[in-house]
Amino acid sequence: MLTAFVLIHAAPDRIADLGPEIADVDGVAEVYSVTGDLDLVAIVRVRQHDGLAEVVTRRIAALPGIVHTTTMIAFQAFFNISVVLGLLPPK
Repeated sequence: MLTAFVLIHAAPDRIADLGPEIADVDGVAEVYSVTGDLDLVAIVRVRQHDGLAEVVTRRIAALPGIVHTTTMIAFQAFFNISVVLGLLPPK
């Protein structure tokens, strides 16, 4: 499984609508509205690089209001399973 983080700059009047629209794209696991220089961050999970290209360039970037995207591919994931499962509060 390939995981990527898509950093999204959006037109201000489309940010609220784009979150759910991006979340509906096949391959998109999660979408977050964020503070700072970015507007949204999408977490994409696909089986192959070709799938990533399809999701980012043909599906996400084609949505009205997307100004610019930057994609980062994850090499490794690190997590605390107790926090993920809700057994412990985050540190």
